[in-house]
Amino acid sequence: MSVSASLKADEVARFDALARDWWDSDGPMAPLHRINPIRIGWLIETIARRFKRQGNVPLEGLSILDVGCGAGLLSEPLSRLGARVTGLDPAAAAIDAARSHAEATGATLAYRVGEIETLAGEGAQFDVVLAMEVIEHVENPADFVAVAASLVAPGGLICFSTLNRTAKSFALAIVGAEYVLRWLPRGTHHWEQFVTPLELTGALRRAQFVVTARRGMVYEPLRREWRLGDDLGVNYFLAAVARER
Repeated sequence: MSVSASLKADEVARFDALARDWWDSDGPMAPLHRINPIRIGWLIETIARRFKRQGNVPLEGLSILDVGCGAGLLSEPLSRLGARVTGLDPAAAAIDAARSHAEATGATLAYRVGEIETLAGEGAQFDVVLAMEVIEHVENPADFVAVAASLVAPGGLICFSTLNRTAKSFALAIVGAEYVLRWLPRGTHHWEQFVTPLELTGALRRAQFVVTARRGMVYEPLRREWRLGDDLGVNYFLAAVARER
């Protein structure tokens, strides 16, 4: 698969520069800290349902690849729920920060600098592949989906979270979040790179995957909190499994 599926060079450089601030809940990654409980909750529910898991360690024994893991904001909590997590990111400084944080907290997981094409070339497979807030930053979303899907073991699951390309997302995720509320640095997102649920579903279908779950993530300004909902117009989650042959 072409390297065009990978993160853009300027995106890698930008996230690399933010490495030391990833774990600062009041810093430039504050929005990720705020949505992390929602992401983790949805992932636990979705993964546990797929693998028929219960109990306090619902991810025990499952291998999980966190693509575009940054400094490990999602990888670390998932490892504490029993999963064997591999965090992958092309930003070397972010991976250094992830390793340092894991060492300080005693988290047990593996981090690797690189891109999904390399893992695919090695024949790597995982029970669960995550691409959370990643696909809107890649060169070729369809190629990215195809490569990521090839890393899912038989019977496994692939999960995405991203931004829908709608007028509403432009108003809220670009104008609101970057220019009015200043939750994110200007230029963090490019609206034309957002991926609609229809486009993502189509790419998964071509990779022989079937969508099994969709959920929106909605911000309630009066409560200043995020919640899951049926509105996919701005942020949304999507999960899929390989089609049986």
